This record gives sequence, C-alpha cells and structure tokens, in this order.
Amino acid sequence: MTAGISVDVGSPTPPYEQIRLQISALIAAGGLTAGTRLPAVRSLAADLGLAAGTVARAYKELEQSGLIETRRRNGTVVVGLPAYVETDSGPSGGGEAAAELGAAVEHLIQVAAKAGLSDEELLALLRASLQRRHGASSPSSSSD
Repeated sequence: MTAGISVDVGSPTPPYEQIRLQISALIAAGGLTAGTRLPAVRSLAADLGLAAGTVARAYKELEQSGLIETRRRNGTVVVGLPAYVETDSGPSGGGEAAAELGAAVEHLIQVAAKAGLSDEELLALLRASLQRRHGASSPSSSSD
C-alpha cells in the first residue's frame, strides 16, 4: 500500500496532510475501493519513516470525513466516497467521472493549502467563480 503514498519532508504541507490527501485521492480515483484494508498505523508510519501519531492523525481526519472506518478486529478499512460523490448517472455510469471529480477536488484543496488559503477563503473563491460562471443565466445564484 505504501507504493502509492509518499511524504515530502521538505514540503510546507504537513506530513499528516500529505498522507490524508493521497489516501483521499486514491479513494476518489478508485485505487482504493470500499472494504480495502489499510495498513496499521504503526506499520505505515514505519514504512514512511514517520511517527505513529502522524499517521494516526491522517487516519483520524479521513475517518471524520467518512472515507475510512476503524474496526476493532478488521483494522482500518476504506468505506468509499460519500454518497453525493458516488452518484451514478445512467447507463453510461458516472463512477469514473465522480472519481475524477473527487481527485480534482482533493488536488484543489492541496494547492490551496500550499498557497496558504484557509478553507473559508477557498470556499469564497469557489463561490465567486461559480457566480461569475452562472451569474448571467441565474440571477438567484447570489443568495449568500
């Protein structure tokens, strides 16, 4: 599993956040599917040369976002994407598009974090961009 995860200690992004972003992106892209067991915290920490608390924090945040779940006897497993991302759009399927969208969102979050933007600032930028895009066609979109 560590083949898909690496940590750049020279990056301004904290190691736990790098792990969280990479696992989120793997889930979004379909590289980690529901039911996939993740390595134990200590095992992944040892493989990456990090403290166990660093990996534990990444897992905790992934669990809070509903992407993974820790089960006493089965360890930590992938739950999958939230229902609002996993929607299937008809016979052609939306799974691949949803995975790409999820990965793009995770990438955007990572880029915003590197730029020093807070979550609120990122959301404000997204809202402003969407309002500019749809502003002419839907005047009710400016209900903030």
